[in-house]
Amino acid sequence: MRRAQRSPHAKAQGKSRPPRLGRGRQAIDEKLGGSDGPAVAKDLTDRAFSLRHANRLAEAEPLLRRALAINEESLGPEHPYVAISLNNLASLLRATSRPAEAEPLFRRALAIREKSLGPDHPRVAVSLDNLASLLRGTDRLAEAEPLYRRALAINEKCCGPDHPEVATCLNNLAVLLREANRLAEAEPLLRRALAIGAQTLGPAHPTVATRLNNLATLLQDTNRLAEAETLYRRALAISADSLGPDDPSVANNLNNLAALLRETNRLAEAEPMLRRALGILVNFTHTAGHQHPRLESVRANYAQALEELGKSEAEIDAALKSVQKARRRKRGASGARTSARRR
Repeated sequence: MRRAQRSPHAKAQGKSRPPRLGRGRQAIDEKLGGSDGPAVAKDLTDRAFSLRHANRLAEAEPLLRRALAINEESLGPEHPYVAISLNNLASLLRATSRPAEAEPLFRRALAIREKSLGPDHPRVAVSLDNLASLLRGTDRLAEAEPLYRRALAINEKCCGPDHPEVATCLNNLAVLLREANRLAEAEPLLRRALAIGAQTLGPAHPTVATRLNNLATLLQDTNRLAEAETLYRRALAISADSLGPDDPSVANNLNNLAALLRETNRLAEAEPMLRRALGILVNFTHTAGHQHPRLESVRANYAQALEELGKSEAEIDAALKSVQKARRRKRGASGARTSARRR
């Protein structure tokens, strides 16, 4: 199974910084202003994002829930800061494969922003995009499409036609159109998103790799395999260089390139790519404390490739177990971690 990528992944909100797990600032705020003020909620959110950067999502969740409760109690249930807290918690729930829990939080955040900021505010576009992506991920494409289109229109009006946020909306709408088999509509949007990203972010940015991957997937769908392979390989190189060789985005690129190689009967080239992709996601799962949503599909792809290579059932089982053990050993030796993006 090949995977397109929305860009960026979950749109959590807060000022980006390197991982910072200390509690000193929170303790000071609690001493001076009590334990239930917005300053404490902000510090809890900062700590939660640091934990997300370290893939410690189970530890981040209670901090985000407490930050939400503090903001609701101190500012009221309709305050824009409450919408930020709802969005951040919903993004984490979606990242841990709990869309049913995330959806009402995304919807409430959207409603608060529309009421407090107006229907055409950029923050409303963020909420529209987040909700649309959840709906797309749960196969409600018809409901998601108008939300993506509205987010795109808001960002084009507020930011201009060549802004990175516009490119994000174009990419996400195009991914939906591709999944709806409306490939002729999707392609120009993907090409425009790629061009904006390369111009504004630079040609070696990981977001550009996402767009290359998505365009390559569409080209493969339309049997333009040589062009697709070139883009897959470029996306893989950018992701590995900018995010590190063990980032889940690298696994996605490897999986997609391997699918193309299998389609062109180059199984010997595809097999090590799938083995590496599976290893990355196994490592992520053990490090993050929750299963990566693409782990099982990549595992199935690797097993199928081994079968196509003529391996016996026993040999396939042994290969799968070998990947599991190898990545556990690597984790124990290096303490590898994978970054989670936020904004």
